[in-house]
Amino acid sequence: MPHAGAPISRRALLAQGAGIVVFTLAGGAASQARASAAPPDAADDAFGMLVDLTECIGCRSCVYACQEVNGWRGDPERPEPDGEQWTAVREVAVPGHPDEVRYVRTQCFHCLDPACASACPVAALRKTPDGPVAYEADRCIGCRYCMVACPFHIPRYQWDRALPLVAKCAFCARRLAAGEIPACAEACPTGATLFGKRSELVAQARRRIREHPDRYVDRIYGAVEAGGTSWLYLSDVPFEKLGFPAVGASAPGEFTRPVMAKVPAVALGVAGLMAAVRWLEGGREAGEAGRPPAGKEREP
Repeated sequence: MPHAGAPISRRALLAQGAGIVVFTLAGGAASQARASAAPPDAADDAFGMLVDLTECIGCRSCVYACQEVNGWRGDPERPEPDGEQWTAVREVAVPGHPDEVRYVRTQCFHCLDPACASACPVAALRKTPDGPVAYEADRCIGCRYCMVACPFHIPRYQWDRALPLVAKCAFCARRLAAGEIPACAEACPTGATLFGKRSELVAQARRRIREHPDRYVDRIYGAVEAGGTSWLYLSDVPFEKLGFPAVGASAPGEFTRPVMAKVPAVALGVAGLMAAVRWLEGGREAGEAGRPPAGKEREP
């Protein structure tokens, strides 16, 4: 350590600066993580989506639209979302009726009390008042606790990338902020995917079931599952027979939040340190490659 009055080398100055950055980010991460341990605010007028499986014709216009607005080039025939495709449509044969199929959309359900957010040690995931569960790539340390916590098995990891990120549907948060509707809902030619206030969509779904009891099963998937989700489904086939996860009505966050609240600050500090290292390394590699730092090119 240099004594008082001695000149400080450029290397030492950079090292001290990095240390300050690390300390600041670590403290910030710990603070944000503690904040994420608190129950989320419930917005009565939050947005939602209603997917009526009886209206879906399997055209995958929603998949193409999602790829276009997010810059993906994946195979639209993929039956499940992955790191390069945030929404997918799978064809499911109706049990007992092998000649009949239903087309099931799968993407992030944007839970009202998301388990992914409650399990994230650095608050990289958070529920927004408008409805989307937003993801901040700059905070992510790649621990993948969110993947374990999600009852719908939605967050995916970009394993084939040098700087991988957690990937999932963003609910077109940028389009919502600009006053537009999500691209998938805009592209749907049959109205199978509807966008609106969640409370109004729940009322509409109940009205459809009441007016057409012979057409729908008496259930709105997402109304109560996992504490309720922003994405709701109607179907004429029992949901479990179409591969929907059988999750309970309790929000997983009720169990993960108390655990995360007891995580020692030092552990969160280490998480913050890892985030800072990733941030510094990502910036260096991005600068060498002449492109924006990781996460800047994707919407949250």
